[in-house]
Amino acid sequence: MSRIKTSDEIESLKRGGVILSRALRKAREACVVGATTEELDRIAREEIETSGGRPSFLGYRISKHDPAFSSTLCISINDEVVHGPALPSRVIQSGDVVGLDIGMWYEDLATDMATTVIVGSVSPEIQKLVDVTRTSLENALHVVRAGVPVGEIGVAVEDTVKPHGFGIIRELVGHGVGHAVHEDPQVPNYRNAKAMKVMLEKDMVIAIEPMITLRGAEIETKDDHWTIVTRDGSCSAHFEVTIAITEDGYDLITPWPDV
Repeated sequence: MSRIKTSDEIESLKRGGVILSRALRKAREACVVGATTEELDRIAREEIETSGGRPSFLGYRISKHDPAFSSTLCISINDEVVHGPALPSRVIQSGDVVGLDIGMWYEDLATDMATTVIVGSVSPEIQKLVDVTRTSLENALHVVRAGVPVGEIGVAVEDTVKPHGFGIIRELVGHGVGHAVHEDPQVPNYRNAKAMKVMLEKDMVIAIEPMITLRGAEIETKDDHWTIVTRDGSCSAHFEVTIAITEDGYDLITPWPDV
């Protein structure tokens, strides 16, 4: 599959991105104390399907031997970094930090995005974790343009996060997207020599997604074969947008759901 998308494909991706952002915004707004993960998932799925899209995570398998993912949304709470299924249902509690990750097929092209929601009151340290994670994504976007090494994205994220002492997940990275849910190139959130040898190209479409933890960056997978958690039990935050690379910057494919 080609890393470079045609102008028509990018326009289709933009149309899909608006729908996906709207679905995520509705789920985000419904993510309050007492809501269930099943309810959030239903809200997102209905918005996607009534708009002519198809959830890309629902039924997704890493390999034919792995269990299929059971929901439209990945809902990851507190020490859960990513890939938490919405089912079986859980109740959102005050003080939860909830990562909402969503993907969609629209006009045969895939988009991907994520946001983190603070429910109720949390400590200043956790508030800073979420704020810094979002800022690290914004700073990564500032360095993006055709001809820049992919690795500069990781430099921007690391330089934003490191002064605060937070952990950067190294085993999970951003990625190309469009013709498939996950494509090359890999987009690390830390300094990476290999990524410095890969150049961003005009009309390349990528998903940038810093995954940051309060303390340690080591992870493990729960018995459901999907949910990835911090090994030390510390809280995590996750933001993601899909973009198309331009000569002098980028086009935002998936509008921010929290502005």
